[in-house]
Amino acid sequence: MRGRSLCSVTRINFGTGVPTDFEEAVKWYRRAADQGNADAQFNLGDAHYFGTGVPTDFEEGVKWYRKAAEQGHVSAQNNLGAAYNNGEGVPKDVEEAMKWFRKAADQGNGNAQLNLGLAYGRGEGMPKDRKESVKWWRQAAEQGFAEAQLDLGRMYHLGGGVRRDPVEAHAWANIAALNGNEDSLKFRDAIEKELTKEQIAEATKRAKEILATIKK
Repeated sequence: MRGRSLCSVTRINFGTGVPTDFEEAVKWYRRAADQGNADAQFNLGDAHYFGTGVPTDFEEGVKWYRKAAEQGHVSAQNNLGAAYNNGEGVPKDVEEAMKWFRKAADQGNGNAQLNLGLAYGRGEGMPKDRKESVKWWRQAAEQGFAEAQLDLGRMYHLGGGVRRDPVEAHAWANIAALNGNEDSLKFRDAIEKELTKEQIAEATKRAKEILATIKK
């Protein structure tokens, strides 16, 4: 797979309120995970999957992701989808990946929404459908995901899945740039060459309107 790849994943944060000690964190996650705590199962899966506090072990990571995912843990559902999509810890199975992405996306997980948008855009695990890409990218973009904001801007620029609107494209590219996405800077500047001064002012105003509605 070329270009930006699936998948966007959720990762845990360590060292909040105490000195960072990955091995100690894993010890306590395991105790809670063994008692069925879904958050701990997800955290333990993440530790194994990314080799944080324990050696990297995709299969062990997937085992714990699955336990949490089956309890409805949305980040675990997304990361289990990523494991299936990448063939890490389980045989590669794009359809199974999309099943888990959708479960998480339907519950509002922005990473999963971003991944579904990419999958529909490429026709991976389902028929290619740009309107569906736009639908899921918009949901992720409105949650502040810069990659989705850029992708949505590109769709408006191309007229893929939406009516072509370079002003709206500039607005979303600008938002993604403000959100720290470096790729969006060149894209936004390229769009500006197509716009009049009035349209650039309109796009700037539109970006401010959108920013006021994005979830913090």
